[in-house]
Amino acid sequence: MSSEIRQLQPQQLWNKFADLNAVPRASKKEERVIAFMKDFGKNLGLETIEDEVGNVIIKKPATLGMEDRVTIVMQSHLDMVHQKNNDTVFDFDTQGIDMFVEGDWVKAKGTTLGADNGLGVATIMAILESVDIPHPAIEALFTIDEETGMTGAMGLKGGLLEGEILLNLDTEEDDEIGVGCAGGVDVTATRSYTEEDTPEFKIGYAITVKGLQGGHSGMQIHEGLGNSNKILNRILFDGFENFGLRVSEIDGGSLRNAIPRESKAIVAIDAVHEEAFLLEVAQQTGIIKKELKTMEPDLEITISKAEAPNKIMDLGVQEGVTRALYAALNGVYRMSADIPDLVETSNNIARVIIKEGNIHIGCLTRSSVESSKMDLANTLRATFELTGCEVEFSGDYPGWTPNMDSAILKVMTKLYEDLNGEKPHVAACHAGLECGILGTNYPTMDMISFGPNIKGAHSPDERAQISSAQKYWKFVLEILKSIPKG
Repeated sequence: MSSEIRQLQPQQLWNKFADLNAVPRASKKEERVIAFMKDFGKNLGLETIEDEVGNVIIKKPATLGMEDRVTIVMQSHLDMVHQKNNDTVFDFDTQGIDMFVEGDWVKAKGTTLGADNGLGVATIMAILESVDIPHPAIEALFTIDEETGMTGAMGLKGGLLEGEILLNLDTEEDDEIGVGCAGGVDVTATRSYTEEDTPEFKIGYAITVKGLQGGHSGMQIHEGLGNSNKILNRILFDGFENFGLRVSEIDGGSLRNAIPRESKAIVAIDAVHEEAFLLEVAQQTGIIKKELKTMEPDLEITISKAEAPNKIMDLGVQEGVTRALYAALNGVYRMSADIPDLVETSNNIARVIIKEGNIHIGCLTRSSVESSKMDLANTLRATFELTGCEVEFSGDYPGWTPNMDSAILKVMTKLYEDLNGEKPHVAACHAGLECGILGTNYPTMDMISFGPNIKGAHSPDERAQISSAQKYWKFVLEILKSIPKG
């Protein structure tokens, strides 16, 4: 890890971020970072609690002269999205993130950076460790598994926290103050099928889609980024009628909250149609690359000769699933009628696995309106059930309804304007923040979300802006000094 990260200003923040990023912390594999955070709190002599699901709470008394202020909860999540470039050799289970500085940005070498939500965690750690930063009594809440199910927030019981104000440090635009977010539900379609022996007259090919930007399946779903699963399916569609194409395997995408960047299929075609098949794929590739040239200039669609697979899908199932994937909505379903430029409802076809007689299709459906979320989820359910799949809804979590009369919102809006000479952008976001879930057990808690500029979250292009982190840090310090009296 580059020592230059530790020299960046504010050093308190970047040093804690470097410490944190040395600890592997994939969602659902947070044992080491939980232990790390508990040791951190105990070594400071602060009351440190691990609840029954693995969330860590560290409590710090108010500094001298701030004892009469309202107790606040500062909250961020410990886990990070693990994504890497296909040619990057890296073991997320054993290695810390390899960071470097490029201009005004901190980046990682071929992997996600973990600034989402590591910079929030590091901020809270720096304040807990400080001896010269004025602040009210703090309850630091470090949740687990935010990225793949929000089970930490869901499992946090009422009564553990006494704070009246919650500062969620998980927003990725430094001029934005978050007051609401989307809820979500995982939509999973599965079925089994019969494999058939590949006829002798067929030859094998591998088709790969790669080079896409990927990104956050909520915050960036409206940007027109390519989805590798949809692109690959477009190439496979009607392949049987034209070339006798039969699918052996498909492996596309990874995490539900990441727009898929890479997908691969192993197929068999009639040898007699090889020339026409290659010509058709080349033409399709040119059309798709032209369509996406502005947003996806590095898109690659490669086709290479491979050994003919031993097994192929049942033809009826193949035809059904390729049509279902074509019909299934990916992207924006509805824009908000109440908040300008806010995506209300969307879906990400995140994961497609077809192999050894089993189909698995994983989607993440998001919406700030519960009824619209379930409407789209049922649309997907109907699409996949028509091809014989069983469809399961899981990981359902609520959105966070904006409160424009929030007292802490008024305080922070004025502070931001005083510090920066302009008004902040007060907005709801199309991402899953934990505030809505936490509010179910703490309904009277006044909640707000903010953070520094982070670009490309959930992809190896993730980067954190150094100058923005400095701006954000000053804002944090002013907020802590301005918490109202109880």
